[in-house]
Amino acid sequence: MSDYGRILSRMLMIRLQRIGRKNDAAFRVLLTDSKNSAKSGRFKEILGSYNIKKGEILFKADRITYWIGKGAQVSDTVHNFLVHQKLIEGKKKNVLSKKSPTKARKALKKS
Repeated sequence: MSDYGRILSRMLMIRLQRIGRKNDAAFRVLLTDSKNSAKSGRFKEILGSYNIKKGEILFKADRITYWIGKGAQVSDTVHNFLVHQKLIEGKKKNVLSKKSPTKARKALKKS
């Protein structure tokens, strides 16, 4: 089986990988196998970057649309960036964890 066939047989993800120094975060947008962790360094292709301090969001739009067309899944955060950049259509997804509603102290003491 060729490399191309092996790449397509697994589920591919487009996700962020943190790079940069401590307290100076920057991110790469990567195409990787869904089984690989973000820190592993094993990825197929670099599809863009995101620099928080400068506010730069650079994407290779043609490659991202190509891989999405081939069936690659997009992480929620990258999905929100792509919707913001108008590369894909749709609503933004909530990426914050759902917290339980706070209870008043008196209600906690009664329980």
